[in-house]
This record gives sequence, C-alpha cells and structure tokens, in this order.
Amino acid sequence: VQQLGTPLSDEEYQHFFRFFQDTPRASDACFFRLLYGCQNPLMQKLDKFENHGVIPEGPICSELPGTPLFPDFCAFSFYRCLRKRYFIKV
Repeated sequence: VQQLGTPLSDEEYQHFFRFFQDTPRASDACFFRLLYGCQNPLMQKLDKFENHGVIPEGPICSELPGTPLFPDFCAFSFYRCLRKRYFIKV
C-alpha cells in the first residue's frame, strides 16, 4: 500500500496516463488546468489520484536533473504543461 501523497509507481502511472497517452488529450487536460487553475475540482481530483489521494504540499522535485524545486504540486503541474513534459513524475 502506497503512502498518501506519494507519486504513483511506474505501473500505476501507466494505468493513470493510459487515457492521456494521446498527446492531444494530455494537452487538453493542461489547457483545462491553465484555464481553470489547480483549485478546480476536476484538477484536484486528478492531482489527488496521481498522488494516492493527497495533493502533496511543497516543495516538489522532479526526475529531471538540474530542475529546481517547485513550491507546490500546482507549480510542478504547470511546469509539465508549459514544457509539454506531461508524464514527468515527482
């Protein structure tokens, strides 16, 4: 059993992002995030699902070498969207 707030395992990410594997779908989700923000109930539901039921509080780091810490999961999510790196794990 995963600890609340931890990122999904590689297998869980494959399952979670199966719907989004098509880049236009991931892009649409990002557009929705940019339009309505991280406080939108749908975005919060996706963010909670991605992190075992809890949206992590900051700071957040990514698997990218040299990438600075992000103040919170919302900033990290916006970074993924803006860089079109949709499937970067925390």
